[in-house]
Amino acid sequence: MSDLSYEIDSDGIAVITWDLEDRSMNVLNFKSLGEYKDILNKLIPDENVKGIILRSAKDAFIAGADLTSADVFGFDQIQEDKVKAAEKIYNGNMEMQLLFRSMENSGKPFVAAINGHALGGGFEICLACHYRVAIDNDKIQIGQPEAKVGLIPGAGGTQRVPRLAGVNQDIMGFLMAGTPFTPKKALSSGLIHEVTDAENLIVAAKKYIADGGKAVQPWDEKGYKFPGGLPYTPKGAMIWAASSSTLRKMSYNNYPAQSAILSAIYEGVQVPIDAGLRIEARYFTKVVMDPVSRNMVRSLFVNMQALNKGARRPKEFEKYDVKKIGILGAGLMGAGIAYVTAKSGIEVILIDTDQAAAEKGKEYSTKILDKQLSKKRTTEEKKEKLLNLITPTTDYSLLQGADLIVEAVFENRDIKADVTAKAEAQIAETAVFGSNTSTLPITGLAENSKRPNNFIGIHYFSPVERMPLVEIIMGKETSQETLAKTMDYVQKIKKTPIVVNDSRGFYTSRVFGTYTGEGVAMLAEGIKPALIENAGKMTGMPMAPLALSDAVALDLAWKVTMQTKKDLEAEGKEFPVTPMYTLLEEMVDKQGRYGKKNNKGFYEYPENGKKYLWPELSNLCKESDEQPEVSELKKRFLYIQALETAKCYEENVLTDVRDADIGAILGWGMAPWTGGPLSYIDMIGIKDFVTEADNLAQKYGERFIPCKLLRDMAAKNESFHSSGKSGQVA
Repeated sequence: MSDLSYEIDSDGIAVITWDLEDRSMNVLNFKSLGEYKDILNKLIPDENVKGIILRSAKDAFIAGADLTSADVFGFDQIQEDKVKAAEKIYNGNMEMQLLFRSMENSGKPFVAAINGHALGGGFEICLACHYRVAIDNDKIQIGQPEAKVGLIPGAGGTQRVPRLAGVNQDIMGFLMAGTPFTPKKALSSGLIHEVTDAENLIVAAKKYIADGGKAVQPWDEKGYKFPGGLPYTPKGAMIWAASSSTLRKMSYNNYPAQSAILSAIYEGVQVPIDAGLRIEARYFTKVVMDPVSRNMVRSLFVNMQALNKGARRPKEFEKYDVKKIGILGAGLMGAGIAYVTAKSGIEVILIDTDQAAAEKGKEYSTKILDKQLSKKRTTEEKKEKLLNLITPTTDYSLLQGADLIVEAVFENRDIKADVTAKAEAQIAETAVFGSNTSTLPITGLAENSKRPNNFIGIHYFSPVERMPLVEIIMGKETSQETLAKTMDYVQKIKKTPIVVNDSRGFYTSRVFGTYTGEGVAMLAEGIKPALIENAGKMTGMPMAPLALSDAVALDLAWKVTMQTKKDLEAEGKEFPVTPMYTLLEEMVDKQGRYGKKNNKGFYEYPENGKKYLWPELSNLCKESDEQPEVSELKKRFLYIQALETAKCYEENVLTDVRDADIGAILGWGMAPWTGGPLSYIDMIGIKDFVTEADNLAQKYGERFIPCKLLRDMAAKNESFHSSGKSGQVA
């Protein structure tokens, strides 16, 4: 055995150690579970063994199932034979259920010694133990995060958790939202029995066995009563009614996993545990068979992990350790970049036109840290250490020795050219120069650089400290070494990188605009604003389109539109006058409505009250007598994003489907249940997608006409995720 080992001490206590070979964290996979089963088959019948402890030799306990294993759930077989695939999934699930049940029924006490993160199946194996003791450390996460990637707990989580802790708001969040608990929170909820320090973890585990601790679970004891009331009791009925309505309100039924979790709990807790586990296994199978879950697992777990580990980084270059960076511009974006960079231990020179502006940029970090201090999430010592890394200044000479420059000034070519020249006069030839522009083509900005090979786009998202994505843009002359260096920096600040090629709006800004633009187009057609907003939210987008337009700022959208018009006309190209253009002109130029920033846009923002749709919108855009079905509007919102993404792929702006899907979900919040725009096309089926897009084009205009790439793929019956469109380097 290479992943697990065990020892039996003189008191007859066996300690099984999980320590997966060549893995940074322990996971449940075919190999580790096979070894675990073999060990139990030896220890359980052994009369000399009085009890069994599970421990980890790694910093974490067990991080859950290994979803990166090749076709771990038999996804490929689902396409070939759904019945056989369902049987395989169900039988595999029940095999693990029976393994964990054998622990509970062994007659010997099992104790989980939780030294670090215990997540998903890693916590479910703890739940199958008779006693659970954890290190008292608030950084440790104990949880069932399966719902976050489109799955449900599949090794007893939906049955054992409520049987221990009942059903309440915290437990519903624990299971249905995947919200983790600290060890203390798990203790107060009844999910673990004891917390202790690291030195006494195994001592406490052994003590339970030595003191004659029970080898029976509460639900297997005679007279067990479900905590808090079953669904058919008065108290239980109130909880379940609230849970159902909350699920509908939060998810709009877009996520099959959450519905399945709720159903598995509701049905399972009313029957004996063994029947409940079979119910969970059936719902687990149903969810895995659903294409929504397959898309979410692939995008939000497998592909996300790959990008975070540097899948898009050119491999031929040595690691670039960024120790000092210069940030040009201390506004909202520059200040946020300074914070996340200093947080990673990197020295920051924060430059602005005057000292007061630079100091204000540093103050942004101070406010974040003060808020963390008030919530006891940091210490004064850590706060001062971070702030000492940020030097606000107007002096460009302090940039000497910087490994990287990030330009974050106003979206104006002349200003960007000026600061580029000033910075490059101070930095080494090997340093990277990155622009945080969200719309201006990198190749054009690089014309002002003396070293265009070292010039690259580094597009952060606001607020920088909360948004996990960084879009890296390759200019025409950007070198692969510069890409590698930039990705090393992004990885160091713990952001997820995607790599795209240069174009107007790049990828995220370009496609994001189709969502808000479609909302404006609907408004211009006479569709009721409230219907537009509700349909947008019902697709699973984080914000409704008109509200989102206000939040981004209508005047900013108008400035970008006018700059694009100017650039296209300079290139001798025609600028298309869209409904978005006409309405923005009216709202910004004529009505002075800039959005949330001046408290008037598509919405009104009263000083003391909730925002509401501007009543005059109905006069500005006359409402039609006939209003469309919500399903039609939802389709338009999703199709327009997917169509523009496919165009980006056709135009070589995108070169990897992982960048497309992850960039959409993390960048502008495209509905996670889709798995991203290219996964969404695959889920519908390329032929059906093209046919429906043509139908939409006939109704609403040429913006819905599928590009040639989609038509070619439809003719060959290809899909984006089975056509070798991953793994390329831009």
